[in-house]
Amino acid sequence: MPSLKAIIIDDEQSSLHALKAKLHRHCPEIELMRECLSAEEGIVAIEHLHPDIVFLDVEMPRMNGFVMLQQLINKDFELIFTTAYDHYAIEAIRFSALDYLVKPIEVDELRAAVERAMRKRQQPVTNQRIENLLHNLVEGGNVIRRIAVPSQDCLQYIGIDDIIYLEADGNYTFLYLRDGQKLTVSKTLKDFEDLLPANLFIRIHHSCIINKNQVSKYLKGEGGQVVMNNGKILDVARRRKEDFLRAMDRR
Repeated sequence: MPSLKAIIIDDEQSSLHALKAKLHRHCPEIELMRECLSAEEGIVAIEHLHPDIVFLDVEMPRMNGFVMLQQLINKDFELIFTTAYDHYAIEAIRFSALDYLVKPIEVDELRAAVERAMRKRQQPVTNQRIENLLHNLVEGGNVIRRIAVPSQDCLQYIGIDDIIYLEADGNYTFLYLRDGQKLTVSKTLKDFEDLLPANLFIRIHHSCIINKNQVSKYLKGEGGQVVMNNGKILDVARRRKEDFLRAMDRR
């Protein structure tokens, strides 16, 4: 079994030791190279040891995990955040196709995160994931600006303002963009509904989610229809009409 060289960075010694023990017992493919009790130690370890995977605590004194990432020259590693609570930036982490684990870390979730890291390690796009996260956090504040969309052989980063609407097709979703592109993504519409900000994206039909800022016109009817900025006319389901109109009033 191929192994991943790993570093743990966590200022809480008890959390660090608990994760170390779980990795040793349940993740034999992980070779732990260094345990760091501060972000400063972590920077030195990453630059010298070139790990395959880093387990990084979100909140640390003096320098938190996000600030630490900005200081790094080498970002060529898989990244799994650890946090004691639902941190404000978890949404940004998810948008960037990165992983996080909430303490106390469950073994099943740890195993799943490690397996995902091993699969991702075969694709040379980790740097892009981390850079996308930092872009969202630093330039966007608490507002998500870009999402990572998986295609056949890469991750494509698109601005959420560029999405006009999304349409379900079984286990796939079509994304229609302002520049005329139509992307086919191997995620369900429910995956995107959970991911995209609810204050901007509205599900108007079981098979369709729209960007409310891309609505040009509403045509009244039993459920009605919306005319999008690209000219596409989409049906609003009768049972979703009231939620749609309420959401549009909040613009």
